This record gives sequence, structure tokens and C-alpha cells, in this order.
Amino acid sequence: MDKRQFVGTALGAVAALAAGVAFAGPDAQAILAASDAIRNPSRAFGLTTTLTEYRQGKQTDVTSLAVYSKTDEASGQFRSLLRFLAPARDVDKLMLKSGNDLWFYDPANKASIRISPQQRLLGQAANGDVVTFNFAKDYRATLAGEEEVSDGDGQKRNCYKLLLEAIKADVTYHHVEAWIDAASNRPIKARFYSESNRLLKTAYYRRYEKQLGAERPTETVIIDGLDPKWVTVLRFTNWQEREVPEAWLQRDYLPRFKSE
Repeated sequence: MDKRQFVGTALGAVAALAAGVAFAGPDAQAILAASDAIRNPSRAFGLTTTLTEYRQGKQTDVTSLAVYSKTDEASGQFRSLLRFLAPARDVDKLMLKSGNDLWFYDPANKASIRISPQQRLLGQAANGDVVTFNFAKDYRATLAGEEEVSDGDGQKRNCYKLLLEAIKADVTYHHVEAWIDAASNRPIKARFYSESNRLLKTAYYRRYEKQLGAERPTETVIIDGLDPKWVTVLRFTNWQEREVPEAWLQRDYLPRFKSE
């Protein structure tokens, strides 16, 4: 091999190695799973979720729910029971998430009906936004690159941008853009889209606090995709590790559920 052939071969090898490193990159699905683990504890837990709707900067409505969640060992996805605490007209109504099935129970008529996770609960918060879930179980993630974005407090964050494609037909959103802090795997921002690629809403994850063994977002700010002055804020309080009885997560048990 002459000198030119050697140099060419060496340069080719370096280029191939560089291309291989670039192709490998961080694993998008692993980043998404790590982000899920920051949003939600892995063990059974309870908390209170308060949803507050704002229009044109003025508060217009409030809903509060007690949430009880635990992971299904078979699927890795959460199963949750939600009990309405406020407003008064909704007290003790229930919502059950089992797999990707969602049920609503009204004690007034003692009937449970299947509902859609896309259905609006309050403001810009859909039913699927208030139940506990793992993105990594319902979406296939692709790494689109790194970007500097503003978080919910206006601070610049260097983030991985992930493109999430639904792998199940009954999830809340068809596809999602998610920005995950490159240093900590904290979820920073997400955009949620319909099947027709219409922007439905933008969410910011903020107010991180130490809860159940990790720094977790205790507030999600959801902004309407068309009207930026229509905002819904989800606040998460009263975190506690607790037992969630298997009976609570059965549709047939809803009429017998007693609040604590």
C-alpha cells in the first residue's frame, strides 16, 4: 500500500468511526424513561392534584382530585384511581385508569361509563393529563438533536429534543415533541399534537421539589395551542408513599369505594 492509499484508508476509518459515534448518540427511549422516572415515583403513591383554569389572566374554574397510583407489573404502565374533592357538585365522583381504559363513575346514578382520555376535564387539561402515565410505554422516541429552550420560569436550558410517536391507538395524543434537560433528564417542556398535526397545547414542567426520594415537578402549566391566554395550571401536593389496594383498581369495585 503506498502512502496515498494508507492516508485515504486511515481517513476513511476515522470518518466511519465518527459517523458511528454520531449515529449511536444518547438513547432516546432511555432519556424518555429517565424523564418519566422523575415525574412519577416507581412505587405506589398518593397525591392531590388541583387544576386551575385562567382566561385572559383571570381565574375561571378550579377542580381538585385525590390521586392513587401504582405501576402494573405486567405492562409497566400506571393504574390510577382519582376521587373528585372539589367543586362541591363533583365530590366523590371517581375516575379509574386501568391500562389505557378510562372509566368515570358517578355515585348519584351508580353508573360507570367508559370515557376518552382526550376528553377535556377542565380548561386545557384532558382526562389523560391528570392520570399518572409513562410516556416511554406508549410512545416511540426519536432524538431530534439538542436545543436551548426557555423553561417555565424563563431560564435557558440545554435540552435533548425528542419526537414521540404513539405506538398505541388509545393514547391521549397522536404525537409529542418533548424537551428533556440534557444534564439531569428533567422534563422541561412538551408540545402535544393531533393526528392532523394541529398543535393542541404546550406544557411546562416546573417548581421542582424533593418528593418521595427525588426532585420532581410539582406544577405543570398547560397553554392552549391557539389561544395563549387560555392557561390551565396543575399543582401536585400532599405526596405520600401509600398502599393502593388492588380492589380499588377494579371497575366493579367503584360503587363500593369509600373515601378516606
